Amino acid sequence: MTEEGKPTAPTQRAMRLLQGYIWHPRELEIDLGDYLPSKVAEDVHVLFDAMPAAPFTFFDDGTMSATQQFYQFTVLTYVGEDENPSGRVPWLAEELQRRLNTTPAGVGWQIFEDLRDFS
Repeated sequence: MTEEGKPTAPTQRAMRLLQGYIWHPRELEIDLGDYLPSKVAEDVHVLFDAMPAAPFTFFDDGTMSATQQFYQFTVLTYVGEDENPSGRVPWLAEELQRRLNTTPAGVGWQIFEDLRDFS
């Protein structure tokens, strides 16, 4: 409550849960929206953007990353001031993995836990 007796609004902040990369050969025309929803749960959002270049030059097998279209994705939610959402990460990673497993051959990805405030 404030000094005037009015209730205070709960403080929430945007927090990353997962982050990673998705890529596919440039010649494949893929709409990631067909495989990745904008929400995984009511309060968990998935954002992804095409990248102008990959974050590395070569894959481990020697394939040049310039032959691939890269996207960066972030999974985020809003949490209370003292809330720790880390318990949701395993389920979210599994759900994201399940959806990515439905992508066409040639699509690759890396998923990382990333429990940081989104700013």
